[in-house]
Amino acid sequence: MTTPTQGGGSATSTPNQRAVVIYSGGMDSYTVLHRALRETDEVYALSFDYGQRHRCELDVAERVCKQLGVPHKIVDISAIHSIIDSSALTDASQPMPQGDYDESNMTATVVPNRNMILLSLAIGYAVNIGAARCYYGAHGGDHAIYPDCRPEFVERMNSVAAIANYQSVELLAPYLHASKAEILGDGLTMGLDYTNSWTCYSGGEKACGLCGSCRERLAAFAAHQMQDPLPYVDGVR
Repeated sequence: MTTPTQGGGSATSTPNQRAVVIYSGGMDSYTVLHRALRETDEVYALSFDYGQRHRCELDVAERVCKQLGVPHKIVDISAIHSIIDSSALTDASQPMPQGDYDESNMTATVVPNRNMILLSLAIGYAVNIGAARCYYGAHGGDHAIYPDCRPEFVERMNSVAAIANYQSVELLAPYLHASKAEILGDGLTMGLDYTNSWTCYSGGEKACGLCGSCRERLAAFAAHQMQDPLPYVDGVR
């Protein structure tokens, strides 16, 4: 099975290989999920309820996995909300920052140690089902905002995943150095429909169009001279 790589070349998957994908239901992880489906024979999706403000992404993730026939688990780890409650993503009493997706604006959305917690559980799941790979959707725009999306974190976590169990698991972040627009470009090349993803941090029936996550998504579509197919609050785009 030959698949496109991030650099435009090709990769050949190992026969009968399994992979776990950390799948939030967002735009990046939706693209990663489909990369994994092209690069691996069997994919198992893992989503996490960590006490976030809304379930929009989780609901989308559940629907997409049913459509694709991908085994999917939503793991309730919301108990961490009782000890990690310093983020606007989990603490509804904090205002959700609006404006561009950059360090000065998005620091309030950091959930301390989130990806290490999620990856530890995903790697354990991979070992349990005999999966050799674990994918997650860190990307280049996250480096200055989320420390557990930086290349050095991925590199060291990958080293730990190789020795933490008697079965080595390879950690893959295929868009680690890519921008949101580049991720979207790869997804469009794969023919993906991004109505099957949710990005807005605020939740609601429609995307707010004002939070940093929405602004970054809208900019990615604009870079491709396209309109985001998701519905937004009236008058906001």
